[in-house]
Formats: sequence, structure tokens, C-alpha cells
Amino acid sequence: MDNKRSDINYLFGQRVRQLRQQKGLSQEDLGYETGLHRTYIGQIERAEKNITLRNIERVARELGVDIKDLFDFTTLDLDNNNKSKKKNKS
Repeated sequence: MDNKRSDINYLFGQRVRQLRQQKGLSQEDLGYETGLHRTYIGQIERAEKNITLRNIERVARELGVDIKDLFDFTTLDLDNNNKSKKKNKS
């Protein structure tokens, strides 16, 4: 199994990105509504930062989900995410 697929920060970040995009929010929009900086949102999504419990609560509230839903990684299409990233880089 790919290391990223078992990394909680990576999976959490992908889940936040998925829910944010489903809501039609930019990183800037989510940051503004949660009181967090847009670059911090990006760092969370790229698994570059550990997010605190308080900030998890803020993100969940703004996305309109329960905290536990941020940890439901069963809906992530990790293979498709990697393909689209590679496609965007070319």
C-alpha cells in the first residue's frame, strides 16, 4: 500500500478538499469563513500541517458536516486524485 494512502494527514487533507469542492468553496472562502488563513487550508489539504482539534471543529462546522465525517475516508478516490494531479502538471 502506498504510504500516502495510510497517512492520516494526507487522507484528512484529501477529505477536506473533497468536501470543500463539493460545497463549491475555494480555499480562500473556507479560510475566511473559518477564520483560518487560506494558505493554512492549502497546507492542511496537502498534508503539510497538523491541524488542531479546535480547527477541525471550525472546518467541520463551516462545511456543514459532523467532525466524524471528516474522517470518513471511504469516499475518497485516491487513484483518480493522483491521475488528475499528474495531468494538471503536464
